[in-house]
Amino acid sequence: MPRRAALVIAVPLLLAACASPDGAQPAQARLTDPAQLDAGAAIIAAAGNGDAAWPDESWWTALGDPQLDRLVQRAQAGNPGLRASEARVRLAQALASAADAATGPTVNASAGADRTRYPEHGTAPAAIAGRTLWKESATVTGAIDLDVWGRQRAALQAALGDVRTAQAEQQMARLALQTAIVRTYIKLAHAHALHDLATDTLQQRRRLHAMARKRHAAGLSGAHETAALAATLPAGEREQQQALAAIALLQHQLAALIGQGPGDGDHIARPTLNLATTATPAATLPSALPAQLVGRRPDVATQRWRVEAAASRIGAARADFYPDINLVAFAGLQAFGFTRLLEAGSRTMGVAPAVTLPVFDSGRLRSRLGAQNAAWDIAVEQYNGAVVQALAEVADAVSQQRAIATQLQQSEAAQAAAIHAEDLAERAWRAGLTDADALLHARLTALHEQQSVLDATARLLENHTLLMAALGGGVKAEIH
Repeated sequence: MPRRAALVIAVPLLLAACASPDGAQPAQARLTDPAQLDAGAAIIAAAGNGDAAWPDESWWTALGDPQLDRLVQRAQAGNPGLRASEARVRLAQALASAADAATGPTVNASAGADRTRYPEHGTAPAAIAGRTLWKESATVTGAIDLDVWGRQRAALQAALGDVRTAQAEQQMARLALQTAIVRTYIKLAHAHALHDLATDTLQQRRRLHAMARKRHAAGLSGAHETAALAATLPAGEREQQQALAAIALLQHQLAALIGQGPGDGDHIARPTLNLATTATPAATLPSALPAQLVGRRPDVATQRWRVEAAASRIGAARADFYPDINLVAFAGLQAFGFTRLLEAGSRTMGVAPAVTLPVFDSGRLRSRLGAQNAAWDIAVEQYNGAVVQALAEVADAVSQQRAIATQLQQSEAAQAAAIHAEDLAERAWRAGLTDADALLHARLTALHEQQSVLDATARLLENHTLLMAALGGGVKAEIH
């Protein structure tokens, strides 16, 4: 290397101590290891019931309703929020491509021609002084940042971390959409079942009222019995209409989730999912929980990739303290007059190494490094919070699954007892041993217990949906 060029590079290196990262506020946060957290009795017991599989990517198909499958597929293709998350992935990928391009060389070509009169009494050489000449040039210039300290590479890694973050956010949006559709669909099945129950209740009230009128006409009962039963009919009709309104509301909600107007929801048929016959799943968990939860939950994966991107930005901020070495080379042709442009004597070329180093910046670089350290702390604590919240959601879902399953068993036992009491009350009423009030009370009690069974079954299925979401819904994220 020529002595002068070596001196150009050496002087900034000697000045490198002038701007130093010393004194920047260091990073302080520490990543939480999920395996070291106390999972709690609910998770430990559920994991000990047997090594259950992680949810499948199409976990909702276990409900066995083809219409639900079609709704989820339509939502994944047409939901505006999900399409926006896909666009954010493309944006992050484009920015990462730009960061990748910054690590490579650039080559530019230029050509120009100008006509100039050179003064006789200026600095122009005697050969062209006082003459008006054309000056032509054609040059190719190449430049590359040698990236000795890894600034560009760190920026690229940060951009790639942003891509992975956007991809995890897209998975998170997809899982949230799937969960919302399945929960709403279960509520729709529940609303249809309640409408059936309300219709059956109203029919039985009307039948009792008709029987009471016949008994009154035969002189077997008083007018008060008929009037009391007639007074219950408007309430039954109101319950029936409320159930119909709930069905319409849920249909419209499903239409919005799949990215369609309310009219599309009017064509959603009654779910074939039958709450009365659907098997309720047991609360069992994979034995690898919580160690593998980081790679299964898209929200946790999102926060972890943000940590990785923040770490890369710290590396880029540190590299700013060191010399930036660029190499520029050019080659081309320059001549006075078009006829000489292509002659061998018109060739020109050169190499220009350039080294820049911040010697004094009033602490800007140090502050920027401190800010990136703080950003890393924020990302780490958000990740830690996501891990803790993920375990809490799993524990809550498991605890609720057991509690609701117990409530369902109790409701089924109460329903059986109420049906038996209703049968006895009807026999007594037909024999004239009791009035219609006792029979109506027994019948309404049986219907109430039937509703309790339907409610508990729907809540159990909804909670199972939440458990599938808490376990990641089949997502498999690659976390380093």
